[in-house]
Amino acid sequence: MAKGITRERIVAAALELLNEKGMDGITVRALAGRLEVQAPALYWHVRNKQELLDEMSTVVMRRVTHALATIPQSAGWRDDLVAYARILRAEYLRHRDGARIFSGTRIADPDVVKAKEPWLARFTAAGFTLAEADDATDLVTAFVVGFVIEEQERTQSADPARYSLAGRDAWLGEGAELVKAAGHLRDDGDRRFERHLGIVLDGLAARQGH
Repeated sequence: MAKGITRERIVAAALELLNEKGMDGITVRALAGRLEVQAPALYWHVRNKQELLDEMSTVVMRRVTHALATIPQSAGWRDDLVAYARILRAEYLRHRDGARIFSGTRIADPDVVKAKEPWLARFTAAGFTLAEADDATDLVTAFVVGFVIEEQERTQSADPARYSLAGRDAWLGEGAELVKAAGHLRDDGDRRFERHLGIVLDGLAARQGH
């Protein structure tokens, strides 16, 4: 085992590498080079890239649970979900491809998973069944992941012309005036996020009758 190499150091270096090169730039060779060790030394701590991504995602979710724990208990389930969604998005945006590393990962720290216990208790006390409470959390999580993946793809694009509305309008040609107009209405960022989140929560409220 390489002296001084710990799982925590590996994950911290991987997050640095993520910010510099994106998710596709995270390789065992690149990570070993950053830590100045031979690649086999890393396998004492993480067996493969998926396990590394699990650990990186766990760090992000640990920060989310800690941030949620500092917020005073809200007046209701909707405020809880709004706080969760905003914190989750903010944590993903701290890292290049932050939302991409979460997709398909498994949390590696049981304490992070257990932090969901009081959350589910509050929701069931508010009238949700356990399945409905879990669905609500999963739905908001999926919304945030998808929203931020798209958000980061657009903001991190190396080609400034890729999302040019003028170029898109010319490419569409005639017979798509509503499609063109809708494209010009797009307001990426916080306002769009809050509006879409509101639609998701309105749907949950209507379904639950709250």
